[in-house]
Amino acid sequence: MPESERVGPGARADAGARAGTDARTGTAGARAATGTGPGRLLVAVYAIFALAAGARAGVQIGTRFSDAPVAYALSAFAAVVYVLATAALARGGRTSFRVAVAACTVELAGVLVVGTLSVVDAAAFPDETVWSGFGRGYGFVPLVLPVVGLLWLRRTARTGGGPRTGGGRPVGGG
Repeated sequence: MPESERVGPGARADAGARAGTDARTGTAGARAATGTGPGRLLVAVYAIFALAAGARAGVQIGTRFSDAPVAYALSAFAAVVYVLATAALARGGRTSFRVAVAACTVELAGVLVVGTLSVVDAAAFPDETVWSGFGRGYGFVPLVLPVVGLLWLRRTARTGGGPRTGGGRPVGGG
């Protein structure tokens, strides 16, 4: 049995002394909070979108980049944002919490800005991006996903109890 799992006289005094910390790995409890339950589904959807946006951007950039360079570059950027969100949500912890919040915020801003521009000036986007028309080509999931992600992060930060219990909430209490 690993030393960190021992209970009784032979156990290390510091093993699991900090509430919410896994004594075996030293990671905060936020990992479990963001990557369990509904968080698993959220991570899976982000992973699917990372793959879909990345594959789409790769094909578009590789075969016809000169047709719509801005649209294809935006699809590649969206893929990077989805990858960051996926990894941060799956990993958990204070830094990952912040990365996930930033990724979801950038994603929401991107969907709103690109969605608005693609509706107002369709000629500026001769081909669709993941975020065109507020994610119309993907059933508006790109519009809903960052909102759900931010709500999930807010919920896990609250249930985690802040930095003392490793809930992922930033030091300032956020």
